[in-house]
Amino acid sequence: MLSEVTPNVDGRKTGRLDDVKTGKWPANGGVSMRILLVNPPKVNFFRRLHLALPPLGIAYLAAVLRQAGHHVRIADLDVAPDPAPNFSQYDLVGISADTIGYPAALAVAEEAKRVGKPVLMGGYHVSFRDEEALRSGLVDYVIRGEAEEPIVRLAEALEGRRGLEETPSLSFLRGGEVFRTPSGPPVEDLDGLPLPARDLLPLDHYQVTFRGRRHTSIITSRGCPFACSFCASSRFAGGRWRARDPVSIADEVQQVRDEFGYRAFAFMDDNFTLNPQRVIGFADEVRRRNLDIIWWCFSRADTIAGNEAMVRAMARSGCGQIFLGLESGTEEILDDYGKRLTIAQQDRALAILRRNRIKVHGAFIVGHPAETRRTVRQTVAQALRSGLAFAQFSILTPYPGTPVFDEAVREGRLLHTNWNLYDGMHAVMRTDHLTPHELHRLFIEGYRTFYVRPRQVASELWDTLRFGEGLSVGMGRVMAFARLASDLRSYDFRLGSREAPQNVSLRDFGGRERRPATKGEARPTRVRGTGDQPAGWSGLRWTAKIRREGLP
Repeated sequence: MLSEVTPNVDGRKTGRLDDVKTGKWPANGGVSMRILLVNPPKVNFFRRLHLALPPLGIAYLAAVLRQAGHHVRIADLDVAPDPAPNFSQYDLVGISADTIGYPAALAVAEEAKRVGKPVLMGGYHVSFRDEEALRSGLVDYVIRGEAEEPIVRLAEALEGRRGLEETPSLSFLRGGEVFRTPSGPPVEDLDGLPLPARDLLPLDHYQVTFRGRRHTSIITSRGCPFACSFCASSRFAGGRWRARDPVSIADEVQQVRDEFGYRAFAFMDDNFTLNPQRVIGFADEVRRRNLDIIWWCFSRADTIAGNEAMVRAMARSGCGQIFLGLESGTEEILDDYGKRLTIAQQDRALAILRRNRIKVHGAFIVGHPAETRRTVRQTVAQALRSGLAFAQFSILTPYPGTPVFDEAVREGRLLHTNWNLYDGMHAVMRTDHLTPHELHRLFIEGYRTFYVRPRQVASELWDTLRFGEGLSVGMGRVMAFARLASDLRSYDFRLGSREAPQNVSLRDFGGRERRPATKGEARPTRVRGTGDQPAGWSGLRWTAKIRREGLP
C-alpha cells in the first residue's frame, strides 16, 4: 500500500515547527524529487506471530525529505505488499535493509533497476556490508548509519546542486572501486527532528495489540554505550546515548493518540530507562496531562535494580511490561557477551518489577561458541525461576557489524551467509560442543519447557478474560513454533546433521533448483528460506513427535 503527501513546508504534517525556515534542515530551493522509500517484506518467526510495527526509521527519513520539499511515498511491503509499487514514477528508490531482509531488499532493487531508477540502500546490514550491496549491480548508493542528513544531501546531489562527495556517510562505486565519504556525526538534537511521517504509513495494517489496545511505536533516544558483542547498535548509532526531552516525548504521545487514536505505546529505544530522571519526568508528564495510556519499553536489568522510585513512577503512568535482555543463566557467558551485568542484578530487578506489578518479557540467547547442554539448560532454568510473563529464546546470530560476526569470520565458524536465515532461529555458525541439530533441539526444548506449563497456560487464559487476546496469541504462538520445529528439521538435513525427511531434495542454500518428481510421487512443498518440505509433513505432527520421544 502506498501513501503520498505533497511537499509541506509549514510543519503541520510532521507535528513540528518549520525547521526548513529555521535552518535546521536544508531547504529545497523550489526543486523537488519524487522519492519512494521501501520497507521490504520479511519472512521470519515474528512475522508469523503478526508482530509487525511501523518502520519508524524510514518514516523519519520521509519526514525530513518532505520537509526539504520533496514528494515522498512509503511502501511497507512487509504488511501491505499489494499493489506493487510502480517504480517508473520515481526519481530515487530508497530501500531499508537489515540482515534478514537483505535478500528481499535486493529483489526490490532489481525491480527498480529494471526500469532504470537509481537505488539507495540504508540500514544495519548494508552499513557494514556496503561493498557487498554495491557490487551486486543492483544498488547505486549506500548510506552508512543514521541517514537523516545524508539522504537530504544525496537528493541535492542527484539534482545537480552539489557533488556526491559532499554527502556524508555515503558509499558508491567510482571507477570500479568503492568510494566512501567521511562518516557524518549522528543527529545531536533529536528533539529538532520532525516527527515520523506516520500519515504515509498503512496504519490499518499494523494489528499488534497490547492489553487489548492497538498500539504503535515511538523512539525517544539513540546510541548505546554498552557495546554488547552480539549487537551492532553502538557501531551503527554511536556509543554516546542521545535522548529526547520528556516533554517532547509526551507531546508526541499526545499527538499520536489524538490524531491516530492509539492509546498503547511501545518505546523502541535500546534502553529507554538509561536516565531515570528522564523517565520519571515523562511519567509525571503523562499523569499531569491525564493521557490514559498503557505502554512498554526495553530496559537493562541494572537500571531497574538501582532505581525502584523510577519503576514506581513508570507503573503509575501506565507501564505494564518491560523487555529485559537477560541473555544467559551463566555468569561466564554474560561476561563474554560484554553485558556488564550479573545474575544477582537480574534477580533484584525482577523482584522490583514484581513488587510494582509490571510484567517482564525476558530475552535469552543460546549458542555461544562455548555453549554446552548444561549451560543452555541453566539459561532455561533461569527463565523458569524468574517469574517472567514471557520468555524469548534466540540462537546467537553473528550479524554483520557485531564483534560476534568479526570473530566468527576470523575463526571460520560461519556455516553459510544465506542472510534470510540469520533470524535468531537457525544455527548459522559452529560452536565448540554442540552440533546445529543439538542446538536446535535444546532451543525448541527451552520454548516447550517454558510455555507448556500449567502456570503459563493459566496466565494465557487469564489474559483472555481480561483483554480478549491471550488465547488467540497463545494459539498463534503454538502454531508458529510447530512450523518452526518442522523448518529446523529440514534445515538440519540440509546442513548434513540429520537424516533426510522423505522426498526432500538437497539443494544449495538460496538456490531455486528442484529435482523433478518421479511418476506418482508427491511434489515437496516449498518452505520459504529453509529448503523443501514434503507435502503432508505436518509441523504439529513433528511437535507431537518431540513430545512423545522427548529431547536429549
